[in-house]
Amino acid sequence: MAKVSVNIDAQCAKILSDVREGRFSPLYLLMGDEPYYPELVCDAIVQACIPEEEKDFNETICYGGEVTAAQVVTAARRFPMMAERQLVVVKEAQQMKGIEELAFYCAEPLDSTVLVVLLHGASVDKRKAFYKAAQKVGVVVDSPALRDYEVPNWILSYYGSRGLQIEPQAAALLAESVGTELSKIVVETDKLTKALPEGATRVSVADIERNVGISRQFSVFELTKELSYKHAAQALKIAAHLGNSAKFAMPMAVSALFTHFSRILKYGALLGRGGYPSPEDKARALAGVNPYFYKEYDTAVRNYPVPKAMAAVSLLCDYDYLGKGGDGTTLVSDGELLTELTAKLLNL
Repeated sequence: MAKVSVNIDAQCAKILSDVREGRFSPLYLLMGDEPYYPELVCDAIVQACIPEEEKDFNETICYGGEVTAAQVVTAARRFPMMAERQLVVVKEAQQMKGIEELAFYCAEPLDSTVLVVLLHGASVDKRKAFYKAAQKVGVVVDSPALRDYEVPNWILSYYGSRGLQIEPQAAALLAESVGTELSKIVVETDKLTKALPEGATRVSVADIERNVGISRQFSVFELTKELSYKHAAQALKIAAHLGNSAKFAMPMAVSALFTHFSRILKYGALLGRGGYPSPEDKARALAGVNPYFYKEYDTAVRNYPVPKAMAAVSLLCDYDYLGKGGDGTTLVSDGELLTELTAKLLNL
């Protein structure tokens, strides 16, 4: 998992632990491009902050499109009714008018109020007063979107936290199927665990194929592998099958291939310095790659030495342009473009 992802995961784990033990901050600013962690924290606070029998009087949940910042401040400045604290939650706060006015509340927040400001897939301006004030008096969760190459390792970590062991190939396949939205991975995992035999703790490629509905045999993940080994017949077969899929999108395929060949290029440049690289240097060159797949890259770097890897990256830039419409004169389909691209990569 990328360092930033590890940090947000650890931060949220600490917040959830505090919440379960009844320790609350006067303010939570929950934001970022990836909504999974902000919503996880918000749900935990709503569940634990106010006892069920007090919620009618001491819990206010509103939405940014329906309230102003002034109304939120008024609610936050009320005292709880015959209770230790009150909870005020603003969901979809990116839609709220005058959100910067909350900075005035942050100057003197009430100890008896827990104010949660939740933005969905958005952030406040970090240069302005509200963000700076929230950092001083409360807790800020800023959740960045994961890059596609970071997702498989996130899946490995997430499954581990649930007492499951998922094969690296299965994690890569799930990431390709679901994408980078963590909430979708969580939903698919919930469905998958219900389908596993009772007591099972290991998740295989076959489990992903059977329950998520994607075939390893015809996936971009498998295409990159066949290109690494220069297995021409199988690579072209996979490219043709992918290109004919109703869900196929050329930009997504090119992005995955670009990440793959960029790693090959970095690894080749590292080996070109001479000597055998240290495990740390190898891990940096192959950032985001599970060590299980290092053997594949040892082969790929021989099939695509630095000049060929550079040519591959350049080729992928050209096909990224074509796959996004190019100059508008390209008449071939996305599927034909992928087959053509695959053939050219094999011939480097």
